Amino acid sequence: MTTAAAHPEHGPEDPCPEGIELYARALREGGIDRQDASSVPCLVDTGLLRPDARDIGRLEPVPPALALYRMLRATTDRVAHERRREERLAEAFAPLMRIGGGGTAVAENPAIKVVSGTGPINEAITEAMTGVVHELLCVQPNVHYSDSRGAAAQVVAMDRDQALLDRGARIRTLYQHTQRHMPLVLARYEQLRGDAEARSLDEVTDRLIVADRGVAFIPAGEDGTVALEVRHPALVEFLAATFYRLWWQATPMYPQTVHRPSLNGVTPRQRAIAGLLVEGHTDAVIADRLGMNIRTARVHIAKLAATLGSESRAQLGYLIGRSGILDRGA
Repeated sequence: MTTAAAHPEHGPEDPCPEGIELYARALREGGIDRQDASSVPCLVDTGLLRPDARDIGRLEPVPPALALYRMLRATTDRVAHERRREERLAEAFAPLMRIGGGGTAVAENPAIKVVSGTGPINEAITEAMTGVVHELLCVQPNVHYSDSRGAAAQVVAMDRDQALLDRGARIRTLYQHTQRHMPLVLARYEQLRGDAEARSLDEVTDRLIVADRGVAFIPAGEDGTVALEVRHPALVEFLAATFYRLWWQATPMYPQTVHRPSLNGVTPRQRAIAGLLVEGHTDAVIADRLGMNIRTARVHIAKLAATLGSESRAQLGYLIGRSGILDRGA
């Protein structure tokens, strides 16, 4: 009794090392004495050993295939029972959720978690990046890179990113073209050591971080103080695929810089503005989409109009269409 009481308790699907060792011995020898099995009562309790019909003082092993089938069947039955219980609970709470729908309490989906506050968001991102061993994908739109908040965040990000690179993982980052020559951005890549590459586009999505295609972070508000932590495999894979569609269209900026050529005197920046102009966007929207201030946007629009010989906004749209600068491959 004293020996049996000392045996650690465990579930039938989690056999202890002592039990497995004794069961293996019983298989090799065709059975064991009852006295030898008294210290590991789980073998009889879980059905791995059974009384030997030929010798009451011995136990014989149940064939491993049969024992495994029984254990798996028991697990399957329990899972089915829990699923039926979940269905009953969901059915019972469905009308209650509708009653409380106007309140602030919402059932949390473990696949999509709301993280509120700059500190908690940074902590969640840091925790996710700690486990990255393959790849980190980032989209960094043109926000906060020229203010104190951006400088402070950059210091934290540098140590975090360098630790990731030191583990042999790689970093791929997308910026807007307006950030290609920002000192803060350039200094980042001058200091990082490892497989880090960056490219840029006229327009990118809002901020995005994908860590090893296991978790992603996206904004959930305009001020950057609320984020969604996404762990649903299909959603994370979709976000990673979207990143790479943008990546292959982007212009390399680090480690090798590629400059896009002008076309008939129209710069790449002016072509991007032209595309937004023909879509009917205002100067303010164009500036926001391309990550520049409205004054700079208007300067580019004026230069584009002068290059194409336009005397009015309406005529500019017509001349853009005739010029062919927006044709695919231009």
